[in-house]
Amino acid sequence: MAELDRYHGLPNGMFSCDEHLAGPDPSQGSELCTVVEYMFSLEQSLAIVGDPLFGDRLERLAFNALPGTLTDDMWAHQYNQEPNQVECSLHHKPWTTDGPESNLYGLEPNFGCCTANFHQGWPKFAASLFMLTHDDGLVAAAYAPCEVNTVIRNTPVQIVAETSYPFRGKLSFAVNPASPLAFPLQLRIPAWAGGATIKVNGQSQHVSAPGTFARVEGTWKAGDHVELEFALQPRVSRWFHDSVALERGPLVFSYGIGEGWSKLRDRGMTADWQVYPMTPWNYALALNSGSPETGITVTEADVTGTPFSGKHPPVTLEVNARKVPAWRAEDGVANAVPQSPVPSDQPDEKIKLIPYAAAKLRITAFPQLKT
Repeated sequence: MAELDRYHGLPNGMFSCDEHLAGPDPSQGSELCTVVEYMFSLEQSLAIVGDPLFGDRLERLAFNALPGTLTDDMWAHQYNQEPNQVECSLHHKPWTTDGPESNLYGLEPNFGCCTANFHQGWPKFAASLFMLTHDDGLVAAAYAPCEVNTVIRNTPVQIVAETSYPFRGKLSFAVNPASPLAFPLQLRIPAWAGGATIKVNGQSQHVSAPGTFARVEGTWKAGDHVELEFALQPRVSRWFHDSVALERGPLVFSYGIGEGWSKLRDRGMTADWQVYPMTPWNYALALNSGSPETGITVTEADVTGTPFSGKHPPVTLEVNARKVPAWRAEDGVANAVPQSPVPSDQPDEKIKLIPYAAAKLRITAFPQLKT
């Protein structure tokens, strides 16, 4: 994983794998089959090795790369997705051997493998949210709304997790054993989660360092409540050509390019679609060199039934930017992100970033503006 990140890593948690390992250029693609297989590998590795960092990477894929390659209604998907994806059309770049339908949204673009394979992503993720330990404990390995029912030392135990994570940082766990029962409950503290808090029935608990599991011991009885809260602060990460990406919790954020959807053909109950850019996209972010997270404004909105939709994103980031006219697209593909820092004499603008998966056309890795 470290080697893939170093030589081929992309901001959405994937590596470039549009049939070939293709380096860290965010205009390269990743196949949907690889997203769900990578998630399954992480789930198995987490269960075997017990390293919480596998959980961090799993959530990055589940909340970014997986929904980012599907339409909101899940009736169409891409074979290849790109973090810097400025057009989805019948073009040959940047694929080495894949066909021109590789990043269309459709029933089985390029090849039918992803149509048959992508369905394992969500169910196996849901089945891996909680795990058992060797000492008769329960582990919250990844976070999403869920209910788990299991048996510990012949006693039925139910835990119900209520949360709007990853869009909010608060999680509430209702612990309901059939009779009072002592067992350890472990909660994953992500590596990005400084300042996390845990309360059991309102009483504060010790929280271990980020990148570990917090262990909560006790004799649990029906009606007990555990509250876990993360401070979701914007973060800046560095990528290809010293480009920057903005993150918050497990979410990666993108500039959502205006989308013009054009039906290529009907496919029974669904269709194949090309998507063309309707707005400019070639922005460089104006970040404070000493403290780049300052100046990023966070706005939260209601979490709807389709949370990864660009129509009503549950959280947005606003940041200063300028256009870079020399950064263009060729054959429907954004040229390599310019080496940062980049100069620009264009006027200052405030642009809004939405969750990666909500932007079907997007810029995720931006050049940083030269100050």
